[in-house]
Amino acid sequence: MEYGGRFNIGEAARQSDVSAKMVRHYESLGLLPSVDRTDSGYRQYTDKEVHTLRFIKRSRDLGFSMAEISELLTLWQNRRRSSSDVRKIALKHVADLNERMSEMEAMKRALEALIHCCHGDHRPDCPILDQLGQVQKVPTSVKTRRSD
Repeated sequence: MEYGGRFNIGEAARQSDVSAKMVRHYESLGLLPSVDRTDSGYRQYTDKEVHTLRFIKRSRDLGFSMAEISELLTLWQNRRRSSSDVRKIALKHVADLNERMSEMEAMKRALEALIHCCHGDHRPDCPILDQLGQVQKVPTSVKTRRSD
């Protein structure tokens, strides 16, 4: 595929629906290769980088982590890849999503039970706050959620 256009970071961001800040971030992480610069130091992106940014954006929209996106990008750019490697990453991600959804459903049920116990009147007694003030161990999987 031939890539003809040259774009500044703002235009590349607009075409890929990614903020300029995230374009720089992806470049700093190595997800996007360093691009040519003008004599005055402005980045110059081609259609190829914009296409890569769209790939990253779509991957992020599906909830893949940066590490997973890095793996997927490597596989995407390797025409000799095995689709089983891609499938393995996607299957693991679905399993992670299912686990997180189960945890969130349990949190929702617990909160709904607390809401049911709360009268919601003008008295200061509040079972929700009482329960939140209790010392309980939080499952590790809930505490260490990805933030990337």
